[in-house]
Amino acid sequence: MAFHAIKRVTVNLPRALLEDAGEVTGVGTTETIVQGLQLLARRRAYTKAMALKGKLDLRIDLDAARERAGR
Repeated sequence: MAFHAIKRVTVNLPRALLEDAGEVTGVGTTETIVQGLQLLARRRAYTKAMALKGKLDLRIDLDAARERAGR
């Protein structure tokens, strides 16, 4: 994890939710929360990408892209 800046925060979290999340990640509290925030960021990127579905006209020659000669 390479972060440019760290912000210290104090939050009140449901204990059971944090314990469940910690069991899933298998890491400490800070790492668990960071992973959750990263998932939210990825979800936003996925939603933006899906909003483009059907709106981009991509014409790709797969053989050329894969550098295949006359298979």
